[in-house]
Amino acid sequence: MFDRPSGGDAVVLVSINFGDADYEESLQELRHLAGTAGLNISATLEGKRQSPDPKFFIGSGKADELKAMMATCESKVAAFNHDLSPSQQRNLEKFLEARVVDRTGLILEIFAQRAQSHEGKLQVELAQLEHLSTRLVRGWTHLERQKGGIGVRGGPGETQLELDRRMLRVRVKQLREKLAKLKQQRGMQRRARKRSPLLTVSLVGYTNAGKSTLFNRLTHSGVYAADQLFATLDTTSRKMHLPEGYPVVISDTVGFIKHLPTTLIEAFGATLEEASQADLLLHIVDVASPNRDNQIEQVNIVLNEIGAARVPQILVLNQIDRMGMAPGIDRDEYGNISTIRVSARDGTGIEDLRQALLEHQQHLKKLSTEERAYV
Repeated sequence: MFDRPSGGDAVVLVSINFGDADYEESLQELRHLAGTAGLNISATLEGKRQSPDPKFFIGSGKADELKAMMATCESKVAAFNHDLSPSQQRNLEKFLEARVVDRTGLILEIFAQRAQSHEGKLQVELAQLEHLSTRLVRGWTHLERQKGGIGVRGGPGETQLELDRRMLRVRVKQLREKLAKLKQQRGMQRRARKRSPLLTVSLVGYTNAGKSTLFNRLTHSGVYAADQLFATLDTTSRKMHLPEGYPVVISDTVGFIKHLPTTLIEAFGATLEEASQADLLLHIVDVASPNRDNQIEQVNIVLNEIGAARVPQILVLNQIDRMGMAPGIDRDEYGNISTIRVSARDGTGIEDLRQALLEHQQHLKKLSTEERAYV
């Protein structure tokens, strides 16, 4: 259904600096995204502009340079570190005679490769269709053909574009209905957990911060963990037991990224709901990243968008082994644990993290079921 780059394709990356302070970090993420999607990076075209060019986004001069570069590299795919309008993408593909994918399209491709559960696949398809719907506005010349006449589906004078739009709307409606039913089922399960003394914890954080590695360390699970963006896509929940406490349900969620497409936030609202309905968030941070402060901010922005800003949060500084830092706990002015320093890789500081979970669980045990619903 979707015209997408294939794994192993040679790709030329395109990144334009519009005066962004985080330009270098964004470009590095693009490289990581391309590698995660299985593309082979042949070259990178960079440039500076005050604003995007309406026709080619990068301007006619840079478009000529890109075409020559792709011919030299024998590349048929150009991946942009930006979101392109449907007309810009169409103009570039026609001029370059090659496949053009923007940042959102690249992330969608990765999500399509990584979705494993039934719900995850439905969510990815919905996000893809939402993205595709914007590409059907005067999308391709073959969609402008008229269809009509006796016995032709769609009735006299209905264009192929209109047929495609109608089929897309029908499929989107079906997907939303299926996801709504799954959300309802999950809500019933969540209400049952709220009536029990179980502590529900969600691991959140920037993609590739080590959430899945920490999840495996805490729950002795075998969840896939790798040095890749979006290594975990589907939410996975496991029980872990604390000394002197009740079991804890821990959920590993999809990682966040800068400029996470709105379509993905909306489509994965059901999965991200685990974070908004949790009793506690463990915000995992790669302490070795030079951009950790900015990454913390980006995660908090998304948490606010999905309604999880009110959930108590503990900052977990991971990968302290790479920085030579000592494990430990920091508390706020009220005596509550605010920060924990750990290494998910070698287990340093994990006992401090378990202690923090136990403290929070004991706090919840003092609350009534009704009060807990609003914590």
